[in-house]
Amino acid sequence: MKTKPTILSVIFFLMISVSFAQVQKAPIQKKKTSVQKKKAQIHMISGKVFIKKYHSYEELNNMTKGDLLTLYSERIEVIVNILPNIAFATKPDVTMASIGIPETKENKKALEASREASVEYFDSTIEFQKKILPYSDTRDLIAAISFYEETLKSLHTYNEFKVD
Repeated sequence: MKTKPTILSVIFFLMISVSFAQVQKAPIQKKKTSVQKKKAQIHMISGKVFIKKYHSYEELNNMTKGDLLTLYSERIEVIVNILPNIAFATKPDVTMASIGIPETKENKKALEASREASVEYFDSTIEFQKKILPYSDTRDLIAAISFYEETLKSLHTYNEFKVD
């Protein structure tokens, strides 16, 4: 008779210990994520910030419209990631500390809010572009890609505009 209550008690305590063990594991995972997030927040520019190859008009003219649409989206992504921060940096390895911005909680929060807004803007722009851009004229698409590439090339000369 005593075995039934004993077995039930043991099962009850095992269930409680298992549930507590699972609860304690969750905060450890959150801490790792927040550390990774803190490291990512320090850099002024993140995401895709470079173009592997610039194209001539002839190269663009020989591409399919599908390839042009992909290039167009890639150029937008680079521009969205770099241009809002051009007063601070034009390369991805620049940190807040390296340009003299204090790494306070408020500054990190502002940087994260800016990043989230950029990601949201980029995502909504690309969603729109996927639906509407295929209707664009190929010549206009080539002109836009050429313009974006020239704009991005000019970032290499950005320092020439700085006056001491």
